[in-house]
Amino acid sequence: MNKNTIIGLILIFGIFIAYSYLMKPSEEQLMQQKRKVDSINLVNQAHHDSDVKVLARQHNGEVTKPDDKALAAGGKTDSLSVLRNSLKDELGAFSGAAMGKDTSFSIESDLLKINISSLGGKIAQVELKDYLTWDKRPLVLMDKDSLQFGLSFFSNNRIINTNRLYFQPCWPDARYAGQTKLKVTGKDSVKFGMRLYINATDSTVDQNKFIEFTYTVKGNEYMLRYTVKFVNMADVMDPSTKYLVLNWRDNLNRLEKSTKMERMSSGLFYKYAEDKVDNLSQTKDEEKILKNERIKWVSFKQQFFTSTLISDDFFSEPRLSTVTPAGEKHTLKSMAAEVGIPFVPKDGKAISMSMYFGPNKYYGLKKYQQDLEKQIPLGWGFFLMAWINIYAVIPVFTFFGNFGWNYGIIILILTILLKTILFPIAFKTYKSSAKMRVLKPEIDELGKKYPKKEDAMKKQSATMELYKKAGVNPMAGCIPLLLQMPILIAMFRFFPSSIELRQQSFLWATDLSSYDSIWTFPNGISIPFYGDHISLFALLMTISSVIYTRINDQMMGSQQSQMPGMKTMMYMMPVMFLFWFNDYSSGLSYYYLLANLLTFAQIYIIRATIDEKKLHLQIEANRKKPIKKSGFQKRLEEMSKKSGYPVKK
Repeated sequence: MNKNTIIGLILIFGIFIAYSYLMKPSEEQLMQQKRKVDSINLVNQAHHDSDVKVLARQHNGEVTKPDDKALAAGGKTDSLSVLRNSLKDELGAFSGAAMGKDTSFSIESDLLKINISSLGGKIAQVELKDYLTWDKRPLVLMDKDSLQFGLSFFSNNRIINTNRLYFQPCWPDARYAGQTKLKVTGKDSVKFGMRLYINATDSTVDQNKFIEFTYTVKGNEYMLRYTVKFVNMADVMDPSTKYLVLNWRDNLNRLEKSTKMERMSSGLFYKYAEDKVDNLSQTKDEEKILKNERIKWVSFKQQFFTSTLISDDFFSEPRLSTVTPAGEKHTLKSMAAEVGIPFVPKDGKAISMSMYFGPNKYYGLKKYQQDLEKQIPLGWGFFLMAWINIYAVIPVFTFFGNFGWNYGIIILILTILLKTILFPIAFKTYKSSAKMRVLKPEIDELGKKYPKKEDAMKKQSATMELYKKAGVNPMAGCIPLLLQMPILIAMFRFFPSSIELRQQSFLWATDLSSYDSIWTFPNGISIPFYGDHISLFALLMTISSVIYTRINDQMMGSQQSQMPGMKTMMYMMPVMFLFWFNDYSSGLSYYYLLANLLTFAQIYIIRATIDEKKLHLQIEANRKKPIKKSGFQKRLEEMSKKSGYPVKK
């Protein structure tokens, strides 16, 4: 890679930035696109509702339309009667539950505030009491305005969806009978039920036939139980029913400071029954139908929080999808899960599930033994990165965090511990670099001896022979880099998703899990790939990385001088990282800054303890020693002798 190539890459990068900035759609264009998407969604939803009605009528045969009935009655039928007849045609025995008032019932524990709606009998809102949003509002994980949750099944050749029907409350826990606001604390638990009754007559319900949703909430748990019972419903439901269909849709609302990072960290996760955890793409829209597959749970995961539905048995053939709304600043993603639940009407067996609404804390999720912690990006693809986070970073965060220490100080302690563990390897590396500096005059002489390009192989061979006789390993400098890379990548994965750092302030940073800003550009100005602000930790990290590159270049000068193109790239890399880290976790930039500063301190200490004159004498002594041949080298020589090629002594 020569100088012209580097200049060309810089020009291409500059043109790409300019093109992205000039071609960026305006706010008006984004709003037009959003209105277009919303219109398409409304049309699709209308078509879906129409298809459901048509399908129900097809199963029921020819059904007289309400308008036809009104005409047959000479127009005297009032609109309420028309509506009731229409609902009866559409919903059959469940038509009485199609109209009602949406009433809310609340359950408050030590950790959660849960609102249960009579419309659909579902959990309509979940608030986490111990957390706030980035702008200090109550943290609502699910909101009824965007939530759909219900069971679909056939009843007398009609499709019934509980999400559209009105339930009535019941109190399995007699202590709270008649209360609309329930409260539970500590290890105590409370049960609350919602029942969907069928028609006895046009004006009454059958109290002996119903579907019951029961919610069991513990005072000190984010996990709650969800049970579905079909009581005396065998003659109401289609006897050939083998599965119920559970539809869950929700729009994930913005909770964090950086919409970009929160969106990148949000996704739909699921676990195969007795198998691995997987997820849909977090960077693009995706829909996946897992035919003939079973999953244990499905989760709508955000950067620091998650909503999860867990089956006691399994969900079958799930249909999963995620959509990122264009130009939307307050909605991260729209997620949908449609799953089958094994069910036989005549059995009358209850369907049991669990629901988790809470933070993505490693130990908090791991205790449920459902692999829920696999949603936290700890570097699961490579065991070493996962081990670093599980056995080093998280224990340090947890131990010192329990004492109430500031996480800026905890990150400093973590950095010192890791640098201390790696110090022996760093010492050997710097010593090897010192040996190479001692040999630099001789390396320069070899350069003068073989100045031509066609002699490059001879020069390289002579250089390696010199290193071999002097007992120097030119690859020693790569060893600490190889060992540090898993650590750097592990931190890169974990820090932005570490809820321990969320809204933790240090120095000028108000939130170590998000970017720090010492200056925001006025008038909405935003630099492509950089952002609308200046992150001081990212800037300091970049400067320290450039200084480290300079020091490393001086230490490894004999090698770097042979690759000027690579040398230029090494200086460009920290500058390129500045564009990425400007909108990243300030805690991560702070960690990288500390790592560089401690590396400078190590270099100073090691240089002060290594006497290069003694090192030169040691190298000269190594040259006088006979070079031991490895078993591999001996076998190569024997093969060369047998083949008739001369062997170099």
